[in-house]
Amino acid sequence: MTMTYGSSRGVSDLDLQVDHGEVFGFLGPNGAGKTTTIRVLLDHLRPSAGTAEIFGLDCHHQSVEVHRRIGYVPGDLALYERLTARGQLDWLARLRGVDVTARRDELAERFELELDRPIKELSKGNRQKVGLVQAFMHDPDLLVLDEPTSGLDPLMQDEFQQLLRESVAGGRSVFLSSHSLDEVQHVADRVGIIREGVLATVSSVEDLQAKALRQLAIRFAEPVAPAVFAGLAGVGEVTVDDEGTRLRFSVTGPLDPIVKAAAAHQVVDLLSEPADLDEIFLAFYRGDE
Repeated sequence: MTMTYGSSRGVSDLDLQVDHGEVFGFLGPNGAGKTTTIRVLLDHLRPSAGTAEIFGLDCHHQSVEVHRRIGYVPGDLALYERLTARGQLDWLARLRGVDVTARRDELAERFELELDRPIKELSKGNRQKVGLVQAFMHDPDLLVLDEPTSGLDPLMQDEFQQLLRESVAGGRSVFLSSHSLDEVQHVADRVGIIREGVLATVSSVEDLQAKALRQLAIRFAEPVAPAVFAGLAGVGEVTVDDEGTRLRFSVTGPLDPIVKAAAAHQVVDLLSEPADLDEIFLAFYRGDE
């Protein structure tokens, strides 16, 4: 799928698939093409080339049926200022033709949302809670979430992550667009990184971390020469403390050769710090391998 705005770039040759019962994290900075992709999926924009499908349904020609099965939190959430949170949610439920009173109240309690306060009096975080409740309250088959935790405090972010896990355990799928790398790292099964409108990679979080740079620190009972590790494949510059017993270096790839080399000496302590998505994400945007 390709989407352009005249001579401006949107997304180019985007080809990805979200599997049933998974959280797919869609990562990229502002302007990378995340929101454009979502707007095409929801038929807010028509692709310049290619097609988009959800549940095997064409996102344009069968958009009404697609929308029935989706819960959506937009990145630019707009609410009716004169309504209360309850009034906003009940109005949306009537549009869908469903009774979600019990589920609405359950979600409002979980997110500590005051349903009877006017929306114009709500903080940004509480407005975001309204957006989350309306997306989840009809138990959709697919959740399309664009920066869903914007404005939420850490406790509510944890509650949101728990709700995502429950939804996936119930067989639902999640397309989570975010630049919050920590958020995606904790909930996603697979991650797609989009760079300047082009999909740079799609992989599981575990595979990305396994291939990425990690930091290793080993302390020995006696001094060990840095050359023992410096020549091993994937090992970066080795630094050593003044006593010569604590070595620190970066490594990519398998750790087995390093463990075997260390085993020839008396190891006192070993610390491995796996790369998080912050480092991986920045590597893609620097153009690193």
